[in-house]
Amino acid sequence: MGLHTTDDAPRVLSSAVRGLIHPFSPAHRELSPTARNKRSQTNVSPPPRNRIVLGAGQLILQHKGVIRGISNWGVFSLPKATSVHQMRHHHGHYFAMRFDSSVAAQQAVRNMLALDPRMIRHSSVKLGDGKLETISRVGPGVEWRR
Repeated sequence: MGLHTTDDAPRVLSSAVRGLIHPFSPAHRELSPTARNKRSQTNVSPPPRNRIVLGAGQLILQHKGVIRGISNWGVFSLPKATSVHQMRHHHGHYFAMRFDSSVAAQQAVRNMLALDPRMIRHSSVKLGDGKLETISRVGPGVEWRR
């Protein structure tokens, strides 16, 4: 069933997810030049941070959502040391993804990010009020000041 407006059109929410990934996870260390052999060089899988963003994007697309943009902010020091999943983190890889999707898709993305041990922190923000005029005014990207 889901949420419906007065004209019975499915309600689509525009959102942004901001994530913070541990940049030096064990899977990423396996792809270092010292750990590679000739066989693994031909079939190198993407780093863990790419797999997290890819998984979130696939969830949105499976729920018939639209991805508006993905911003890679890179690795930064955290404002303060954070303990998550029995590890202490001092640096993180930041990214932002803008998308339009249903409430169920947003909940699925939040659940996936919360259960992933590579994620340090994530947040989801609603942009606009669900109307095309206000969503188009938000702009294409996310500004970041260094």
